[in-house]
Parts: sequence; C-alpha cells; structure tokens
Amino acid sequence: MSDLLAARSQMAVSLAFHIIFAVVGMAMPLLMVVAEGRYLRTGDKRYLVLAKRWAKGTGIMFAVGAVSGTVLSFELGLLWPQFMELAGPAVGMPFSMEGFAFFMEAIFLGIFLYGWDRVSPRVHWLSGVMVLLSGVTSGVFVVSANAWMNTPTGFTLRDGKIVDVVPWAAMFNPAFPSQALHMVVAAFEAVGFGVAGVHAWLLLRNPSDWLHQRALAIALTVGGVAAVVQPLSGDVSAVQVAENQPIKLAAMEGHWDTEKGAALKIGGWPDEQREETRFSVDIPYLLSIMAYRDPNAPVRGLKDFPPDERPPVAVVHLAFDLMVGCGVVLALVALLEAVLWRRRRPWEVPWRLKALVACTPLGFIAIEAGWTVTEVGRQPWIVQGVMRTSDAVTSMPQLRVTFLVFTLLYVVLSVVVVVLMRRLVFASLQPAEAQAAGEGHHALA
Repeated sequence: MSDLLAARSQMAVSLAFHIIFAVVGMAMPLLMVVAEGRYLRTGDKRYLVLAKRWAKGTGIMFAVGAVSGTVLSFELGLLWPQFMELAGPAVGMPFSMEGFAFFMEAIFLGIFLYGWDRVSPRVHWLSGVMVLLSGVTSGVFVVSANAWMNTPTGFTLRDGKIVDVVPWAAMFNPAFPSQALHMVVAAFEAVGFGVAGVHAWLLLRNPSDWLHQRALAIALTVGGVAAVVQPLSGDVSAVQVAENQPIKLAAMEGHWDTEKGAALKIGGWPDEQREETRFSVDIPYLLSIMAYRDPNAPVRGLKDFPPDERPPVAVVHLAFDLMVGCGVVLALVALLEAVLWRRRRPWEVPWRLKALVACTPLGFIAIEAGWTVTEVGRQPWIVQGVMRTSDAVTSMPQLRVTFLVFTLLYVVLSVVVVVLMRRLVFASLQPAEAQAAGEGHHALA
C-alpha cells in the first residue's frame, strides 16, 4: 500500500465514522427541544421522559463525536502537512469559528443535561435551543472549509504559497451556500428517519408503547419535511457544481461527450477504457435543464479534460446515483406518510412500520455517498486547481500501522455507542420512569 493510498484510506475511514456523529450533533437537539417544548405546553410528563431519553442519546453521541473529531484534527497535521501549510491561512478562520461553536455546544449541552432542576423550565428549554444552533453552526463552519477546497477564493498564490488572504471571501466562497444548505438539510433528514426507524422497530414489538409512538411522530415529522426539501437543495448544489467544477459534474453523471441538450443518465456503468457509460437510462435534455436551466445548453464532457485530471469516474457516478436513490426513496416515503397519517397511524399498520425500519440507514448512506462524491469528485486535487493530493501527503513511515490502530479505535467506539444507546435511550420504560410520566394520563393523538 502506497503512502498516498494509506493516508487517503485512513482519512476516508475517519471521516466516514465522524460524519455520523457530526450530523447527529446538528439535528438531534431539535428532537429533544421539540419534546421538551411539548411538555412545557401540555404539562404531560410523558414528553419530559422522552426529552430526557433523547438528551442522553445526544450526550453519548456528542462525547464520541468529540473523540473522533479530535482524531481528525491530529490526522490533518499528521497525514497532510503540506496541505495544512498551504491552506492554513485560508481555512484557519472557519476552523477557529468551528472550535468556538463546538465549545458553545458543549456548555449548553451540559446545562441541558444537568440543569433540569437547577434552572427555570424556560431557561432550560432555551439552553436546548442553543445546543441546536451551535451544533448547526459548528457543522456549517466545517463545510465552509471543505467548500473552499472545492472553490478556493479569497487569496493570492505567490511562489507556491497562499498570501494576502481575505478571510471573509475565503470563508464565503462560491460553493459554501449550496454545500452548507445541502449538508444541514441532509443532517435533519438522516437523523429524523434514523430515529423514526429505531422507534418503528420497537413499536413492531409493542405497538401500544406511547413513548415510542410520540418519538416516531416527532422524528418522522422532522425527517419527512427535510426529505421533501432536500431535492430542492440538491438542485441548487448541481447548478453550483456545473458552474465551478464542470469535470465533477461530468463524473457525477457519467457524461463523456460535450453536447447541447445533454441527457441525464440514471444508473449505468462508466467504462473508463472505452470512455462511455453503458446500460444507463437516458432522459433527453434533462442534464442541460438541471445544470443551466436551458434545454439546449452545452454541457462539457469528460473527454474535454486530460485523463490525468479526471476523478475515478465509476466511483463518483455510482456514489452519486446511490445518494440520489436514497434521497428519492425517503422523499416518497415522507409523502406517503403525509397522505396516510390522518387515516391510520403507522403503529396501527405493521407494513408501514417495516417500511420505516427499512429506511433507517438510508439517510446516513446518502450522506456517506454524498461526501464520496464531494471528495473523490475533486481528485486528483486536494485544493481544486491549486494543490494535488499527491503533493500534500505525508512521508511518515508505518502509515499502515496507524490505519489499523485508528480503525480498531472506531470499531471499539461503535460497540460502546450501540451498548449505551440500547441501555439508556431505546429500552422500554423503567418502573420509576413510568410512575414519573403518569401513565394514567389520557393518550394524545
């Protein structure tokens, strides 16, 4: 295994692991805030129990995310020292702001977890709102740094070094608005459907469990709204990629020849030797419409670019199709539930619960696939048009050893998370909780 392959593999594993906890930190606080808000409005202590359950889950995921995020910060310097030396002046500001937002999230999460009887109910609820806002802000700042790698602006390149940095121009680069919007919506979609799926699975075993009924209703609402909005944010992202990274768009679509009225390719296998995408379903003019809002607009193909500047087309195209496919399924399920909800609740219809269980991982799969498109689609550049990935990697020996060590760490952390979540969050009500909730209260619709 070469140094470049080992470093990229280690970074890929680390990012794939950490992104799960990052999106939970962005979206999970909304669920616990909604649950506590329902308690404050209705006085029904069942919502208080739910809010405390979700708060425990948020705390667990935050703690593990802090560990994996710390590992990533070390890996940036350890594996990519030349990149950090070059890009540090440009991405230093968003990374610093991300650290500030992270500490704000930690402070308010501490108040939320341990301040139930120590601050007023309104202040406690507001602390949850601050956890939500700081978590989203933290994620947005990280996306800003990544967006700069896709569309680097706000600096002068002199003698191979970045100078005369304009921090705000670098932070609010052309790719930032669409990437940030797409990532935030994806976080709420994935977490909403993920939590709904877990509670749907528990309702299959006990359909009358009110805790999981309420949890399913709240989580599905959050995930469903995000799933319907997500195609719109994806359309905005496609327009930005077409303008600033045409080679990435061509790889995403498996589009080889520059042509007017370009067709959208669904599925298929990009054959890089023959420079064609085989077995795809082509929809005429749709790619030109989506990318440039003009059915006759020319779309550049991969053949316009030298082979050594093309990303791995098959990986990018298949990851893009996987992301879109998962998103389409979630949007359809959300619309179906919106139509059927008033007739019968999902816990009254086993097949609907099973469908929601099947949807549990789809949002997270879409996020992993989307980040694959973002990162692999930029190759061979680590900073588009400025620095190649091969020029940024470390020469440190024994990268395979560190790869195995960090991978083992992530496996252990995954097991710990599953065990803790099962015991503290998704278990059935304990007698003390049931008594506190007052199960004699009337059932809420």
